[in-house]
Amino acid sequence: MTRLADQDRDALKRAAARRALELVAPGMVLGIGTGTTASLFIEGLAGMRVAVVATSDASAALARAAGVELLEDREDGPLDLAVDGADEIDPALRLVKGNGGALFREKAVALAARRFVVVADDSKRVDRLGRTFVPVEVAPFLWRRTAQRLAAAAAVASWTLRGGEAQPYRTDNGNLILDLTFSGGLADPEGTAGAIKAVTGVLEHGLFLGLATGAIVAGPSGIEVLGSLD
Repeated sequence: MTRLADQDRDALKRAAARRALELVAPGMVLGIGTGTTASLFIEGLAGMRVAVVATSDASAALARAAGVELLEDREDGPLDLAVDGADEIDPALRLVKGNGGALFREKAVALAARRFVVVADDSKRVDRLGRTFVPVEVAPFLWRRTAQRLAAAAAVASWTLRGGEAQPYRTDNGNLILDLTFSGGLADPEGTAGAIKAVTGVLEHGLFLGLATGAIVAGPSGIEVLGSLD
């Protein structure tokens, strides 16, 4: 994959966000994600007659700044569309998410939407998930025991507490994040996801499997659509 300067990578993210904005119609209720590419999408909603459910306090603040109506939930049916970024995308549209710390709310919003479309630049594409790390949101109570159980249950090569023990990162839910690494990535993402979720103390993991209906991936040669945007 061609290595690009930061400003060129930012331009690709902006291109992917612009393409996703073409999916938005007046009156829609949207799920909005968290992260750099999702932020560009949120900024582009300014002036549109839509309402949103935000996946993080940071994304909610961006929506307010753009003058977009914020909702806690949509009671009369599913969200029309959810748009979010990804940290890894494999050929089957399986994802790793959670580098921004909002993985629980991101997954809840993705599950609540008719369509879940990912926006990303091509650096996020991988042949196998788990090439970087898999975030897991865990309860603070006895979190070290949770980490030990995770390591045993999911064949984890190593784990780190995000932020460190002195000043650990806290999610918007008040929980901690353990970043799990796997030697060579994940041979069986579904099996690993099940093993992680079964561990007491785990709220949610960053493996998004079978949730994305489509992806808009921007690269130096242009936009590529994976799956379906309809």
